[in-house]
Amino acid sequence: MAEINFYANIKDGEKGSGIPHTLGSGLGFYGSSFGVSVPIGSQQVTTFVTNADGTVQGARLNNTAMATSGTLSTKGTVTINGQSPISLENLPNYLCPLNIRFSHSTPVRVQNCKLRIFDRNNIDKPASGVTTWVYEARHPSELETVGSLNFRGNSDETASNGYRWKEFDPTPGQYDELTLTSSPGVSGFNTNTTDTDAALGYTSRSGISLVSTRHDWYVALSSEPESIGSKTQYGLYFTVEYL
Repeated sequence: MAEINFYANIKDGEKGSGIPHTLGSGLGFYGSSFGVSVPIGSQQVTTFVTNADGTVQGARLNNTAMATSGTLSTKGTVTINGQSPISLENLPNYLCPLNIRFSHSTPVRVQNCKLRIFDRNNIDKPASGVTTWVYEARHPSELETVGSLNFRGNSDETASNGYRWKEFDPTPGQYDELTLTSSPGVSGFNTNTTDTDAALGYTSRSGISLVSTRHDWYVALSSEPESIGSKTQYGLYFTVEYL
């Protein structure tokens, strides 16, 4: 049996709490504290687990705000919980607010792993009134002094000095997707033979051929409202093929 579940990387080291997404719960982005609005043109300051309309306060998560988006020649940067920006290359998995987990009763490979930000009604329509930046962290080590794994999903992220945020634009009629890593393994510890530095924290180098009963992706999210008011036409959609 195959399942996709979403987990929160809880602040202060309590990892792995589930998000009851089947009941409409998910992540909410706020200003200085829960319930405080994010000004137009600004990034969120705090991130919480909340209900479908963002009114019930759940666990507080690590907040990952886009500092610079990055280009093909410059690495993007992220601000974690209001601290000084660091390169996306140095963002550890455990500091991301969201863990996407695929599990199966028998070991399988996974491929064509796709993430979209949509309006919660039609996956081909963008979220309404909010721009979102998404980044898949491939950094199993908890040390910010080491880099990320070379085995990655989106080809944009592997360009020379890449490590960029993926922008999801709310313009009507536009939709996009982010390709995540194939067969990342348990806790995202799988890489390929191009990685030789054990300090990176990998436990296998099987690349896309890895079979496992569980595969984990770690995602940083940053949002910016384009207009006033709560953004409830706003969701995250994830699909994967397994074999």
